[in-house]
Amino acid sequence: MRISNQQLNDFIKDAGMIDPKSLESAMNEAELSKKPLGDVLLDKKMIDEMKLRKLYAYILGIPFVNLQKEIISPEILQIVPEPIARKYKIVSFEKKDRELKLAMMNPEDIQTVDFIRKKTGLKITTCITSEESIEAVLKQYGKSLKAEFGDIIDKNSEEVKTEEAEDEDLEKVAQGLPIIRIVDTLIKHAILQSASDIHIEPDEKEVRVRYRIDGILHEAMVLPRQVKEGIIARIKVLSNLKLDEHRVPQDGRFKIEKDGLNISFRVSILPIFDGEKIVMRLLDESSKGLTLEGMGLRGHALEAIHREIKKPNGMILVTGPTGSGKTTTLYTVMDILNTPDVNISTVEDPVEYRMHRVNQTQVYPKVGLTFAAGLRSLLRQDPDIIMVGEIRDNETMEMAIHAAMTGHLVLSTLHTNSAAGTLPRLLDMGAEPFLVASTVNVIIAQRLVRKVCPDCRQEYKLSKKELDALRESYDMDDILKRLREVEDLKGMIKAKDTWSDLKLYKPKGCEQCSGGYHGRAGIFEVLEIDDDIRKLISQKTDAETLEGEARKKGMLTMIEDGFAKAVQGMTTIEEILRVTKE
Repeated sequence: MRISNQQLNDFIKDAGMIDPKSLESAMNEAELSKKPLGDVLLDKKMIDEMKLRKLYAYILGIPFVNLQKEIISPEILQIVPEPIARKYKIVSFEKKDRELKLAMMNPEDIQTVDFIRKKTGLKITTCITSEESIEAVLKQYGKSLKAEFGDIIDKNSEEVKTEEAEDEDLEKVAQGLPIIRIVDTLIKHAILQSASDIHIEPDEKEVRVRYRIDGILHEAMVLPRQVKEGIIARIKVLSNLKLDEHRVPQDGRFKIEKDGLNISFRVSILPIFDGEKIVMRLLDESSKGLTLEGMGLRGHALEAIHREIKKPNGMILVTGPTGSGKTTTLYTVMDILNTPDVNISTVEDPVEYRMHRVNQTQVYPKVGLTFAAGLRSLLRQDPDIIMVGEIRDNETMEMAIHAAMTGHLVLSTLHTNSAAGTLPRLLDMGAEPFLVASTVNVIIAQRLVRKVCPDCRQEYKLSKKELDALRESYDMDDILKRLREVEDLKGMIKAKDTWSDLKLYKPKGCEQCSGGYHGRAGIFEVLEIDDDIRKLISQKTDAETLEGEARKKGMLTMIEDGFAKAVQGMTTIEEILRVTKE
């Protein structure tokens, strides 16, 4: 854009947006590197993109628009074809009579604007917008395809007759355009809807497709039975699996790199009565690194984890049922610890995400590479930090404790319902109490709750009937007393407030979300092992007493952390009850 570094520098200095010394330093760097000053400021996080784009708009005298939460009708959106919108970062968002408004990153791209003017015959008004706005609108192109999906299936399924196809014909079908279109569309919609899994389930008369979104399975579409063999063959070809094998389970992987996305698919194929069922796990390898704060850890719990992961040896255990985000928590901890001066090695089943500088080993029991065997070999690889996917048996547990005692930091997971319940579980597996007491640093128990959509959530207050129902299961007065001590809630809960006075939220549902919820966060219970807890473990104390002692020291239970997040407006009480009921 025709905004000189000096011009931008003068505007920022006059507005007092950035400290003069920092601005001068950034200006010098921009001049030396011959980069635009705006890019230098963004790289150094001295200004956010939205403010910078607004400043550009002000200097150029062009309106600024933020389209992040705008729903644009498909008719207006499709005026600018998707390939052009993606390539030139330009979208149409409003049309009145003969005037069309375009939002773009570079309003001086006259060539593209002229092309759209000639193609549409409309008067064009340009506006500046941000990268996030463009990305949000580009996603809507995909959503507007939903209506067309039925046509794709109807047209293409007529061309595919694979019910009686021979194995040698399946490869031809899998490479044929109709099946490629159908599978690509299934995958595209799963990505657009932020699904974590795709389930393709053949039935007697049809093929059912379901997406798992925010932990809940949703019916996505029903396909005619004649496309069944073609879809299975196509996914086998993508995953490099045997086309002619229909009687035993197969596992594979493939990757998609497109439009800045880098998504890995973990494929599992299982023979069932009506054919073969496919489940594909979507792993977004292009997503920005998670942080513990971003996952929902706060205050005392967050401080405890940061304190314990800095220790050079010991065990960090994460517990919870399948699908509660344990592996994500471990990967986030590894990401924090992943520096060039440490050797991190893992034994996993399966390897979920690929991590730079981390040596990841996949277990393979058929050839004797179990967790225990892998861990035994890892100890001879001079590791500083070891991640064991799961402690499943006595041998793995003994080796993990041994590694933690001999100067390694060991990260692993267990299936228990609470943080305190992990310690008796280790003793039941045959661990010596004094070894558990001396090696375990911290235990994190967790569940994943769906976040209530901020765009459509509804405020409400608990009625007497609802409160009485909650009191049957929980000591609500004690929970409120504990919440008053939470740093983040100090301004939200006044001294005289009761549960009936607190604002809570219910899901409603809008175009931006899935049934009133959008995204997920964790609720946590973080048990830090100090000297007092160590004494109790050595005496084989039960889980209830251990939990009581930890709560005296400031630990919030998962239920309490859940209610805290409900009061903050992050989730709903219904979600907390759904994930914590045992």
